[in-house]
Amino acid sequence: MDFFVWAIVGPNGTVLVDTGAGAETMTERGHDHLRSPLAALADVGLGAGDVTDIVTTHMHWDHAGNILDFPQARLHLQRAEMAHATGPSMCSGFLRRPYDLQQTIEWLRELHRGRVSFHEGDDEIAPGISIHHVGGHTPGLQVVRVSTARGNVVLASDAVHYYENLVAENPFPVLVSTIDYVAALNTVTRLADGPGHVIPGHDPLVLKRFPAARPGVDGAVALHLEPASVNS
Repeated sequence: MDFFVWAIVGPNGTVLVDTGAGAETMTERGHDHLRSPLAALADVGLGAGDVTDIVTTHMHWDHAGNILDFPQARLHLQRAEMAHATGPSMCSGFLRRPYDLQQTIEWLRELHRGRVSFHEGDDEIAPGISIHHVGGHTPGLQVVRVSTARGNVVLASDAVHYYENLVAENPFPVLVSTIDYVAALNTVTRLADGPGHVIPGHDPLVLKRFPAARPGVDGAVALHLEPASVNS
């Protein structure tokens, strides 16, 4: 299982989609921490000051950390996600497990600083960049559609953990609604311009299918370029 952070680079700044987790959190959860989002951005010539907005697809621990590394960026979240992550659902150990308390505290602090923009449903973040509320994996899960030179690419996050979840219509087992998860697969398919335009949230095949973002940089690919194959 890979963990991705995506940078959408446009004429007016960079929109970051998800912010991963810190080294301590990754280790506690039993995963290898390769590098921080800041370090990954530096590999492709970007810095924290270039990031104007952050779209957090949902508040699970592997998507919602490191927001303090980007103090000037506006944070975009579905209202339903914050309500879930800070409400009665957290009384359940099963529903609480994918959330990280310290990350949630950071989010609440930034909320009180006035950095968070809440959305209810679909919205446009910037020209050519839109968010779409799908639910399923979490009540407030949102996917991101980006207009690129090769068409509309959908950063599906955990609406599609692996390519196989979409191909086989087989949900990943961490979810709050199977019905909404299956509906999300249909939404992602409709929003994208083809199978090669859907980017799963955790599939290592993404790094194999797409060309490198910059020569000599490992672990960073360019989604606006055509994939080598959707079957490899």
